[in-house]
Amino acid sequence: MSDLKQKIIQYFSENRASLREELLHLLAEMVAEKTVNVESEKLPSFPYLTHRGEEFRVAQIVERELKKWEIPYQTFARQLERPNIIARVGSGKVQKKLFIAAHMDIVPAGDGWDTDPFNMTIIGDHVHGRGVLDNKGPLVSSLLALRAMKNVVGADNIAGYMEVAALSDEEATDPDGIDYGIGYLLEENLISPTYAIIPDIGENMRKIDIAEKGRLVVQVTAIGKQAHGSTPDRGINAINMMARFLTLLENHTLNHRQDPVLGHATVNVGEIRGGAAANIVPGECKVDIDIRIVPGQTPDGVVEEFRLLTEKAHGIFRVELKDASLPHAIDPNNELVKSIQENSSAYFGFTPEPYGLGGGTFAKGLNLRGIKAVGFGPGDDTAFHVANEFVSIEQLLDFSCLLCLVSLDLV
Repeated sequence: MSDLKQKIIQYFSENRASLREELLHLLAEMVAEKTVNVESEKLPSFPYLTHRGEEFRVAQIVERELKKWEIPYQTFARQLERPNIIARVGSGKVQKKLFIAAHMDIVPAGDGWDTDPFNMTIIGDHVHGRGVLDNKGPLVSSLLALRAMKNVVGADNIAGYMEVAALSDEEATDPDGIDYGIGYLLEENLISPTYAIIPDIGENMRKIDIAEKGRLVVQVTAIGKQAHGSTPDRGINAINMMARFLTLLENHTLNHRQDPVLGHATVNVGEIRGGAAANIVPGECKVDIDIRIVPGQTPDGVVEEFRLLTEKAHGIFRVELKDASLPHAIDPNNELVKSIQENSSAYFGFTPEPYGLGGGTFAKGLNLRGIKAVGFGPGDDTAFHVANEFVSIEQLLDFSCLLCLVSLDLV
């Protein structure tokens, strides 16, 4: 182990109590900020919001700390209320960058909490609150790692750059598809990482997300004929029509081959809307369907499969692709994965395993741009988007140290 790695490990060991106190203080501040990201049509349900996300509330905390630590940063924003902050430490002697990206927005708190979701609670080794895991806790860990690299290693001893990003707009997308976070940064060519770690998968740092399924949202509309409920023979019931289609879909297997990492494609009928009143024959019925695709499938191919199913359902249908992202995968033997594995083995005593994810993270957009990106981070994967969201404090501290060790390998 290099002298610099030993210095980092010693720093986290000797200063663990003060780092723990600082982490908890910063995280509590961030959790108190209700940076809820929902579609615009749902904003009236959240009277404390005037804009989706309002990530600027957390960004102000991030900027304050970076200024105090004298770490340079840039802010990029498509919308003032939804900034993206990118801080970096390094000499830039070589053009290598490790990009660690966490998001500042959160999902709604929902029901079923035992504590106030926006007042972080410490219970044993865990903190509870909306965003402690997804994704404000890993953000604080990453920021503390960046400061450690500056103060313990020194910018001159980092040939390239370690970058930490506090990003907007991960949890929800408006129907217009405009992205205010990683998509915006990539579209405008504002970032150019060599490697990226996205701490947004859980798995207690025992797995590395090297592949993710693609996601399609397909809307199928059954078009009937409205009539009075007392004379259904004069109309065409769109709900009945849709029922025939959904029965066919339930018994249909998408045309694909099982992927060795990602497994099978999946289909979920997530929303259904139809009818105006019980005494009216519905003239229209819509369903929104979530499909997770694997390599070998295409959005156009899936849409055509659905169109053929509608023909068998005997009626008039419209099939529309509302959203699409492609699957991706990287070589599990690349230097980024190997560095995470080797440093985890030396520091934790276990080696994280590569695996595939059915959901999506910021890693997808980066990988599709040719950037080696993986999902890897602290926390339990069952704690995302649930009541009483939690994460281990010790894991947050360990993750911070590990990021430094990986950075010393790659940049």
